[in-house]
Amino acid sequence: MSDIKFIDKEYIANTYNRFDVEIVSGKGSVLYDENGKRYIDMGSGIGVTSFGICDDIWIKAVTDQLTKVQHTSNLYYTSPCALLAKTLCEKSDMKKVFFSNSGAEANECAIKAARKYAAEQKGEQYTTIITLENSFHGRTITTLSATGQDHFHKLFTPLTPGFVHTKANDLDALIKLANENKTAAIMIECVQGEGGVNALDKAFVKGIYDFCQKEDIILIVDEVQTGNGRCGKFYSYMNFDIKPDVVSTAKGLGGGLPLGATLLDNKVENIFSYGDNGSTFGGNPVSCAGAMSIVERIDDKLLCEVKEKSEYIFNELKNADGVESVSGMGLMIGIKTKKDAKEVIAKCIENGVLCLSAKDKVRLLPALNIPFDTLKEAINVIKNALKEEN
Repeated sequence: MSDIKFIDKEYIANTYNRFDVEIVSGKGSVLYDENGKRYIDMGSGIGVTSFGICDDIWIKAVTDQLTKVQHTSNLYYTSPCALLAKTLCEKSDMKKVFFSNSGAEANECAIKAARKYAAEQKGEQYTTIITLENSFHGRTITTLSATGQDHFHKLFTPLTPGFVHTKANDLDALIKLANENKTAAIMIECVQGEGGVNALDKAFVKGIYDFCQKEDIILIVDEVQTGNGRCGKFYSYMNFDIKPDVVSTAKGLGGGLPLGATLLDNKVENIFSYGDNGSTFGGNPVSCAGAMSIVERIDDKLLCEVKEKSEYIFNELKNADGVESVSGMGLMIGIKTKKDAKEVIAKCIENGVLCLSAKDKVRLLPALNIPFDTLKEAINVIKNALKEEN
């Protein structure tokens, strides 16, 4: 065991079952370990490094800002924070943005906005948030409560009250649950990431949207993993022909620095007053400068490339030896394997490709700009690892 691995095991809390790989350097979609072994990165830090490792444009934006001011607090104005909010609103047609540090914090803000709106418009008893089974919304006590997976709940009760869960793609059951509760909001991921990389049915999502419009229920779309170009549109909900009231996002937004954002549409754009919410590091100028260098490059050309790469991966894998099914959208892909997914991932690591898992699936989240030749090399390694005779 290297010194770093020993120190890590000795002093880091035992919350991560790490792969036996120490990453020391990289460029783009290629990483190197402490022994100089090369890996193709098909995980992008769980969907974070949108343009890969050590992206030159991102580095320049971040380092330029570091030479000006690294932090001021939200008591003062800064250009990167304001300009990023403007750009996000222009790309999404939303009205206002609250910045935070993570997806969980962005979802906390979304929940606050929905409950405050419902209290003001319908009454303080309208607090229930409906989410879907197999959803994942974060690791704070409240966002764990929102998460529709029982095994995340067991060790941390009592959870925050006011959350109920229903099956995905069953609109009648969702509407029945909403009518049985004093419902403030319905919160969904258009593609459930941690729940198995499953895209929701388009009719189901449109049905939720129509129901929320009719009943004046806030619709929250969690774009923490699906957003910022990951699913072939700037946000995944744009593939479903709807417009939510609140959007939460993080991961790929900052390009590698912590940054969350909650986007608010017209119903809730002015729901918060001074002191209603806050975040010490939210809107940090360095993180926002890095994020600007990301979102400015998520244009139609890049999104077309994301779709092309997605189609290539689906076509290569859907009938491949050892594959039961392929799910997901854009460059957020889940592979249901005939062999144990952990065995496939281990084989990929052995042969220089880093993949992820989601429940019992192999999960792929490559950088949006991964070169086609690098992608093809990785897919060939994955296909060999999938074969049942291996």
